[in-house]
Amino acid sequence: MADRIVEDGVATDRATHTTVIERRSGGGAGMTLIGLAVLIAVVIGAFYLFNQNARENAKTDAVTSAASSVGDAAKDVGDAAKDAAK
Repeated sequence: MADRIVEDGVATDRATHTTVIERRSGGGAGMTLIGLAVLIAVVIGAFYLFNQNARENAKTDAVTSAASSVGDAAKDVGDAAKDAAK
């Protein structure tokens, strides 16, 4: 938009400039989705690690129980051998 102004027979062009500043604040939705995805990934990872720990504990308990049973059986065999030697 340019206004043409004529004063005392002298023509001058005066340019009118309008500056528009747009402020965009719509980036919050994308960040929320990214945050939600990261939270879900952390929850799944924690669930996996806790289950893995529970499986390791179950294996350890099974091995301990088996070793205890073997120890009890060995004691019974030793007691039987002592009784047989009398």
